[in-house]
Amino acid sequence: MSTKAERTTQYIIETVAPIFNKHGYVGTSMSHLTEATGLTKGAIYGNFENKEALALDAFQFNRKLLLNKVDELLSVDGNSLDKIYSLINFYRQYDVFTLQMGGCPILNIGVDAQHNNSMLAAANKETIKEVEGKIALVIENGVNADEMKIPVPPLQFAKQLYTILQGAVAMATMTRDRKYLVNTMAYLELLVKKEITK
Repeated sequence: MSTKAERTTQYIIETVAPIFNKHGYVGTSMSHLTEATGLTKGAIYGNFENKEALALDAFQFNRKLLLNKVDELLSVDGNSLDKIYSLINFYRQYDVFTLQMGGCPILNIGVDAQHNNSMLAAANKETIKEVEGKIALVIENGVNADEMKIPVPPLQFAKQLYTILQGAVAMATMTRDRKYLVNTMAYLELLVKKEITK
C-alpha cells in the first residue's frame, strides 16, 4: 500500500507529464503546474528537488508508457516479420496513442532539451537507443531463424527503420497532417515485404 506522499508524488508526475511534453522544459511555467495539479508551488516542490527533477520524472513516466507499448507490439504472436508489421501498423495511429501524453515524447523532449537541459536530452537519447535495440533484437532473431534477410547489420537496419518512423511522426506533427503517418507506414510495409522478406 502506497503512502499519501507517494500517491501525491505519482499524481503530480502523471498530471504534469503531458504539460512538460507539450510545452517543453523552459516553456512550462509554475502556473501551468499549479493550475493543472490544483496544488501550490510549495506542495509541488515538497515532493521534488526542483523543476529539473520534476521534468525528468515526467519524461520517465511518458518514456515508460512508450517502451511498454513497444514491448507489447514486438512480442505479438507470430514470427519476426509479424512483430515488425505490428510496430509499423501501430505507427499509423501513433498520434492517437500520444495524444494523452501531449504528443510524441521522443520528438518533443528530444528537440526541446537539446540546448536547455542536458539531463533530459541524455534520457531521451537513451530511450531512442533502447527502442532501436528492441527492434534490432527482433530483426536479429528473424535473420537467425531464416525468416528475413537484411543487407546491413540488425542494429543498423533498426536505426534506419526507427528514423523513418520518427521522421513520419515529425512531419505529421509539424504539418498537422496525419497522412504522413498513414502513407509512410503503407510504404514501409511494401519496403519490408520487398526488401527483407525471405
